[in-house]
Amino acid sequence: MAILQKHGKNSSPDLVCLKEKITDKTGVAGGHQKKWSEPNTYWPRPLARVWTVVLLLGTCLLYCARVAMPICAVSMAEKFNWTKRDQGMVLGSFFWGYCFTQVLGGYVSDRVGGEKVLLLSAAAWGAMTAFTPVLAHFCSQPIFSMTLARFLMGLLQGVHYPSLASLCSQKVVESERGFLMSTVGSGSYLGTLVIGGAGSLMLDLYGWESVFYVSGMLSVLWAYCMWKYLLKGEGPIITLESLGSGGPQSKLSRRHWLRLFKQPAVCAVIITHLCTASTFFTLLSWLPTYFKDTFPDAKGWVFNVIPWFVSIPSSLFSGCLSDHLISKGHDTAAVRKLMQFFSMGVSSVFTLLLCGTTTFPLAVAFVSVTMGLTTFSHSGVSVNVQDLAPSCAGALFGVMNTCGAFSGVLMVYFSGYLIEATGSWASVFALITVVNLVGLVTFLAFAEARRVDIDSSKGRYHNIHI
Repeated sequence: MAILQKHGKNSSPDLVCLKEKITDKTGVAGGHQKKWSEPNTYWPRPLARVWTVVLLLGTCLLYCARVAMPICAVSMAEKFNWTKRDQGMVLGSFFWGYCFTQVLGGYVSDRVGGEKVLLLSAAAWGAMTAFTPVLAHFCSQPIFSMTLARFLMGLLQGVHYPSLASLCSQKVVESERGFLMSTVGSGSYLGTLVIGGAGSLMLDLYGWESVFYVSGMLSVLWAYCMWKYLLKGEGPIITLESLGSGGPQSKLSRRHWLRLFKQPAVCAVIITHLCTASTFFTLLSWLPTYFKDTFPDAKGWVFNVIPWFVSIPSSLFSGCLSDHLISKGHDTAAVRKLMQFFSMGVSSVFTLLLCGTTTFPLAVAFVSVTMGLTTFSHSGVSVNVQDLAPSCAGALFGVMNTCGAFSGVLMVYFSGYLIEATGSWASVFALITVVNLVGLVTFLAFAEARRVDIDSSKGRYHNIHI
């Protein structure tokens, strides 16, 4: 495990900012003044806390809209006479759309601001969710309209997390990024719980259409409130001119992108995020089946709810812990590695414990601890991309998330093959452990927290050690 070290005086953020100001005034050799340093556009702490709550609610609503279809799939299948294959096609179409807009969403966010992309996408996928029952009832082929609707939902929601990464890197100081990302990340678990409880109740009382109407309209309302009160009614217009000129963040050419991907630290975050996403998707997809096969008499609400209740405070704790350690002067890279060690290393211990014969309460406890520790990655690899490349954090996170989504789908399918071939769940949990260890070793060996998105060989850039 990485040993936490404290910065020396020369590497403090205040001195870094002082050096930037001095260099900005003196310029480069030859006496020519060049203003290259990025303006300080960070949110003050009170405003950052407001945005944290707003983004947490937005992520919660994102998952409410995303999980609405899985909750209503059985009722819709009965209504429209869908087969299991039809249901799988409708549900799976979301992830194919989700993969295609990750990089684009991050790229646009890096240039025009993540808040604009978040606002426009939320208004769009919220309206799409509310309009879903209309498409289902008035289209002659509901299976076609629902597949297309889910694919479009994936396209629109695919920009959410890259935009969050871009916004956080541009507006939040380094010592508070872990808290924001972990808090906002907990919105996914909160949204799953809310739609699982309230959505199921609405489904029984008012029909499946109500789930889409309520979750969609609430999402649109969230987008409106964000535009009205946080953006002060400014039009979130994205033009070709704004995409070309970019914002305050430095733009990277194709040559700089190639140099960026040659950096071991960048490759490490991509590989680690790929492993993290793969294992998370596998656990998310197969744990309900594991409990039903192993403990057929167990109550479904127990193993479907308790792990998510544990994940929410665990995610918040990891963010507070990482920011506290950084604010106390501990090395940023060491803190990121420590968070990832808990996320992939310690959690694997409890995953392996599921391989043995155990009781239902112990199995629920092991799964809950595993899912809770997995959330520590919000303060590890997910934030590390902002340390390495704040000027293109959104686009780079989009690359990471695309790789993670594709590998996650493949690993879910391969896990099903292992279960059928071996007839044992131990093979799946062993596979998850191996993938976790590969990602962890890669991250511990190569992860850094210094900027690598700038070219230190040119006068207009310099290397800022965080």
